[in-house]
Amino acid sequence: MSEPPPNGQERLVTAEEFLEGHPDAFGEIHDGVLIQACGQSPQHGLVVRRLAAELEYAVDPDGPRREVYWDTPIRVVDAERAEADRRVRVRHPDLIMRDGTGGPYDLRSVAREILLVVEVTSASTIGSDIGLKRELYASEGIPVYLIVHFDRDWQQITEIEECRLDWSGCRYVTRHNHTDSLVLTEPVTLTVAFADLQSRLPRRP
Repeated sequence: MSEPPPNGQERLVTAEEFLEGHPDAFGEIHDGVLIQACGQSPQHGLVVRRLAAELEYAVDPDGPRREVYWDTPIRVVDAERAEADRRVRVRHPDLIMRDGTGGPYDLRSVAREILLVVEVTSASTIGSDIGLKRELYASEGIPVYLIVHFDRDWQQITEIEECRLDWSGCRYVTRHNHTDSLVLTEPVTLTVAFADLQSRLPRRP
């Protein structure tokens, strides 16, 4: 997760610099600007871990290869800017599920292999999660975007917004607001109660 850097402390990253360096050397990047990383609450981390496990359990071992990653960089479509150091866009979604049949993970092309992306909102990222990231992930054609929303105290999940691409293939519409349990049929079949996503003990598969 990340937030804009303090004023006057922008660091610009070109595509060449990004590709030559190690992905862990950078945080999120928007229009070439390196975004300062910020920590998340234990509750946020708990929900990410539990949902990651549920998605992995839901993968059919006899079906197509599906892989789940968390806080892993993906390069999304570059900004249409003339300046070379104002184009790169890199995000670290809380969770992704990718089609692994095409080969090893490659952050330069992985966005086109993602079947589902998840952002667990927080006070510092909710604006980006429901706005900019929604636009970026849709522009990459990622079929499903899940946004996990919390109550005012950021302790209890209130809903999980399920966004899917519309007829254009580049815009999301909200197909369902899950309020007690998350139920999916694609890209995996999954039913999990919000209580299990917030349990201190993992649910047995």
